[in-house]
Amino acid sequence: MNEQLMRIDEKIQAMATRLSRSLDSNMRRSFLPDSSKDLRRFSAAEAADLIGVSLDHLRKQFFNDKVEIQVETDSRGRRLFTAEQVNQTRHIIAQDSRAKKFQYLVPGRRQGDKLQIISVANFKGGAGKTTTAIHLAQKLALDGYRVLAIDLDPQGSLTTMFGLRPEIEFAETGTVYDAIRYEDPVPFRQIVRDTYFHNLDLAPAGLLLSEFETETAHALRHNLQPPFYQRLALCIAEVEADYDVVVIDCPPQLGFITLSALVASTGLLVTVVPSMLDVASMAQFLQLASSLMSTIADVGAAPDWDFMKFLVTRFEPNDGPQAQMAGFLRTMFGDDVLTQTFLKSSAVSDAGLTQQTLYEVNRSDFTRQTYDRAIESINGVVGEIERLIQAAWLRKEA
Repeated sequence: MNEQLMRIDEKIQAMATRLSRSLDSNMRRSFLPDSSKDLRRFSAAEAADLIGVSLDHLRKQFFNDKVEIQVETDSRGRRLFTAEQVNQTRHIIAQDSRAKKFQYLVPGRRQGDKLQIISVANFKGGAGKTTTAIHLAQKLALDGYRVLAIDLDPQGSLTTMFGLRPEIEFAETGTVYDAIRYEDPVPFRQIVRDTYFHNLDLAPAGLLLSEFETETAHALRHNLQPPFYQRLALCIAEVEADYDVVVIDCPPQLGFITLSALVASTGLLVTVVPSMLDVASMAQFLQLASSLMSTIADVGAAPDWDFMKFLVTRFEPNDGPQAQMAGFLRTMFGDDVLTQTFLKSSAVSDAGLTQQTLYEVNRSDFTRQTYDRAIESINGVVGEIERLIQAAWLRKEA
């Protein structure tokens, strides 16, 4: 058919099909032989850092046969740990009765600790929301927490970062929508899936999630139960015993899906790029959120957050206007702004080209200074959030 005579819907469909096939081909080339992702191994120095001990102490544990794990070595005899082996080593060292301080190396929930559910939200796209969510989830998993990542964005960006294709694999079923929909919902556990990342599971998203917005308007008119703001919380309660932390990537809008996440959460992380337009957008987000949360509070569903924090993302310290705007935010909100910032980095964007994060790529694939600067930034952010989690559990630092 002549392109000029092609209907616009047909043209858009043709473009979507061509792009989808190209992306699928690219992913297959990136993750041969079976198109699935796999996590790299970690050096002994990285493992020691993740566990929270010195490299010398880790080596002594192996030398004294305290850690009896068969770890792969490279051609130079250097140990290379899988994420699972890092966690096994963590637990072995932590159980050393002669070193009581090592009990702090296993940071997850203990008896009486409530599940921590952290929503990452913003009213505006491009604020580093998904990038923050996946790095947060992965680092918490590497640090020894049992983590569930929930993708609530119908675009499925977080799901895609796990090496999945929402528009192909979840075109009709298999997403969070199946569990929160009003007609014949399935048990939440059925849609939670293992990932290639040890200690990290995923509840994926897809375009069908957008149906929840339309269906909720109908459900409100007909008083369908349970109400929209309880449905996600009830789903998470089904699997609560399996996890220490839940990280939710919210859609870039304040609709029923995001509100259900906010009600279910114990903590809120609002990402903001330090520019006038983004800060103005965030002001609108806060205004609307306040109004909607007030309405929900009137029916007895006000969330009980342990913290609400702003995270400055895509930050360029040498950019004068950005530094000025970041300072403005700290003046306005004080301690409600995280001290650490997520720097804008080519290492993050370059890794994203193959749906990878800083924790998945090899340091040697980048300029050392660029990688170190970026990883130090996000490690600082996650470390600060970890302290908030531990504070919510009334833990004292070792």
